[in-house]
Amino acid sequence: MPRAPRRSDVATNREWDPETVFEVLGSELARRILALAEIKPCSAEEVAEHCDASKPTVYRRLNVLQEYDLLVERRAIDDEGNHYKTYETALESISFSVAAGRFEVDLELSHELVDAEREVDGPPHRIVSENE
Repeated sequence: MPRAPRRSDVATNREWDPETVFEVLGSELARRILALAEIKPCSAEEVAEHCDASKPTVYRRLNVLQEYDLLVERRAIDDEGNHYKTYETALESISFSVAAGRFEVDLELSHELVDAEREVDGPPHRIVSENE
């Protein structure tokens, strides 16, 4: 079983083999996080509540998704002035193909995130900084 990449690995090697892609996206929780964070930036607590998962499990999955650049972490401020992290999906599309005896995986990541947010549950977050 391949090891999870370290942040330094991802920075120097963006080539994913199909096994790694399937391992990361094979998690239903990872797919649910990506779908939820595509609708609006979410805190880990919101993800845990929405996905009915423990916070430690959510944080582990968030870390893996960030290591593969599938999520962007930002800082937000709530109405009382408290700072917290939110997560937005950076994955635009993924495609798998079999051609010429090879299995290929193509990922498209978004590095420009729109300012407008769609409502899921509750008010939008005020983004104060990006943590990259």
